[in-house]
Amino acid sequence: MLSHVFVGITDFERAFGFYAPLLDTLDLKLKFRDEQTGWAGWTAADQPRPLFVISRPYDGKPASVGNGQMLALLARDRAGVDRAHAVALAQGGSCEGPPGLRPQYHEHYYGAYFRDPDGNKLCVCCHAAD
Repeated sequence: MLSHVFVGITDFERAFGFYAPLLDTLDLKLKFRDEQTGWAGWTAADQPRPLFVISRPYDGKPASVGNGQMLALLARDRAGVDRAHAVALAQGGSCEGPPGLRPQYHEHYYGAYFRDPDGNKLCVCCHAAD
């Protein structure tokens, strides 16, 4: 369904330092990194797509976040949600909702919410029963 997800960032090294450990926790592999253009991309080890890409905006203007926009990343299990949330906070992210069940979405929805150092809102979630 998706080709790629693109997240705008302002400081490549800071953003890479945040996303590399987070995405490693979710078993995503670095596909490319180019410091000169300020972008990097990850994918599942066995799939060419979808890609998760961080980059400075193409138009050269500052990256900005959108109200109501959020990217949700899938974890294999609830422990993966817990680990990803802890890694995100340890890498300079801010908590927007600790790991836990969210039965208002569905019976087994387990998620955690945080913002990256640029203010982009992310979720890591698991839909499986414990």
